[in-house]
Amino acid sequence: MATSKIEWTEMTWNPVTGCTKISTGCKNCYAEIMSSRLKAMGTEKYTNGFDLTLHPQEINTPRRWKKPRTIFVNSMSDLFHKGVPDEFILEVFSTMRECPQHHFQVLTKRANRLRRISKKIAWPENVWMGVSVEDKRRYRRIEGLCSSDAKVKFLSLEPLLGPLPDLPLSGIDWVIVGGESGPKARPLDRQWVIDIRDQCIETNVPFFFKQWGGTNKKRNGRELDGQIYDEMPVFSAA
Repeated sequence: MATSKIEWTEMTWNPVTGCTKISTGCKNCYAEIMSSRLKAMGTEKYTNGFDLTLHPQEINTPRRWKKPRTIFVNSMSDLFHKGVPDEFILEVFSTMRECPQHHFQVLTKRANRLRRISKKIAWPENVWMGVSVEDKRRYRRIEGLCSSDAKVKFLSLEPLLGPLPDLPLSGIDWVIVGGESGPKARPLDRQWVIDIRDQCIETNVPFFFKQWGGTNKKRNGRELDGQIYDEMPVFSAA
């Protein structure tokens, strides 16, 4: 587990690393770039680079953290990748369920797998389940998320690559928006962000604007109309 610079979480926990690309949002994957760097540095966990790799020795890591934390699960992979056995996914959920002092954020692009396995999962209150939606062609992922029995459901609209009109926000507890960053970052239109913010306000869904992104994301910042939007879902304390 490591402290995270991601604005909407505190820590990362990666019982799985590596992935494969499935949509346009994956084109400039930060995890792939980071995995290559870590492999070049000789980091043992990334010996396989960005090839999908299970790390069963990491399953119990959150149990050692007594202080409550917000934890992003598999920031360097996708827990619902077809190469991850059902049994392994259920072990990860067992750990999360038995660590009620933490809040775990799980994010996937593989909503069909989420839909299929959802009934096998005993969903705890402290797991926030989300799907990535980078353009309007991915709205079906939201359907997959909403069909699950997750207690808290969220959308990560990052990297946002186009307008998202008429987002189906019924049953959604949180929306994150962010532009792509890095030397090959694709542009983010301000109006796309404003439209999503306004949809969230209208439906009373917490809105978190992560970044404008671009080649210099620090300089571009994360203010929208002079305001920082860092709303979070409402949850009960453990």
